[in-house]
Amino acid sequence: MLFEETRRYLAKIGLPAGDLWDLPDSNKRFKDGSQFGVEIPTVNSLEALKGILEEADRQNIRINRITETIGLFKHTQKEIEEWVRLAADYGCQLVMSVGPRATYDTGATVLSPQGMVISYRLRGQEQLVRAIEDIKRGIELGVRSFIIYDEGLLWVLSNMRKDGALPPEITFKVSAHCGHCNPASLKVMESLGADSINPVRDLQLPMIAALRAAIDIPLDCHTDTPPSSGNFNRVYEAPVMVRIASPVYLKSGNSAVSAHGLKTTAENGRDMARQAAIMMEFMSRYFPEAIQLGSKAE
Repeated sequence: MLFEETRRYLAKIGLPAGDLWDLPDSNKRFKDGSQFGVEIPTVNSLEALKGILEEADRQNIRINRITETIGLFKHTQKEIEEWVRLAADYGCQLVMSVGPRATYDTGATVLSPQGMVISYRLRGQEQLVRAIEDIKRGIELGVRSFIIYDEGLLWVLSNMRKDGALPPEITFKVSAHCGHCNPASLKVMESLGADSINPVRDLQLPMIAALRAAIDIPLDCHTDTPPSSGNFNRVYEAPVMVRIASPVYLKSGNSAVSAHGLKTTAENGRDMARQAAIMMEFMSRYFPEAIQLGSKAE
């Protein structure tokens, strides 16, 4: 095999020697023993949330995680409190995103082709301070899970959680917008305090298997995306993703909208839930023995 010395060293430090083309089963699980959860992202209005939950009930599917992506500071206090109430009544995790980020700041670099790679990160120490304040505001209003777009912010928040400056039960999800897509990068995010990680959306199955071999926390993997990020649909691969990447959140529904970061509507919400129902049909057809998050409590 080529590059044997490098591969041996990678294995020595706890990384896979390469992408795992044999697609081995993952024996890792969520705390309740389940293998996968269903996540719907880009749920950016109360109307979209209500549409998703209504359609999920009609389709008889369980949604485990709802993710808001335009930023906490774009919603009023009463709106956030209603988000929290609706998610709690339904019984799903609510993840809300940190509001301040470079795209909302004064810099023009992020609007250039070269700058897009930093567009969701934080510019300057004041922006870091504001991001922490955004987290604190969300916590006061009942939010307990947050999307993080900046590795430095993740490190600070993890230390604050450890030191008691933030509640111990809050969780941090690393966004796909950070651009992490190899086992070493994900291992770094795990070491910084991430509770789940969304890798780049278009990774091949052997690449995903290698990510799972490197870390223990849940992966968040897209089964479909909008045109703005590839417009792919991987419902046939969803059962394999669960088998090789457990514990994993299957991120479904965004092929029903045109782009990430939209102010989604009630109709968008219903369409996203219908797409999740299609994905769950493929799970039932090709991997019926897979255990969904929360189902063991029934």
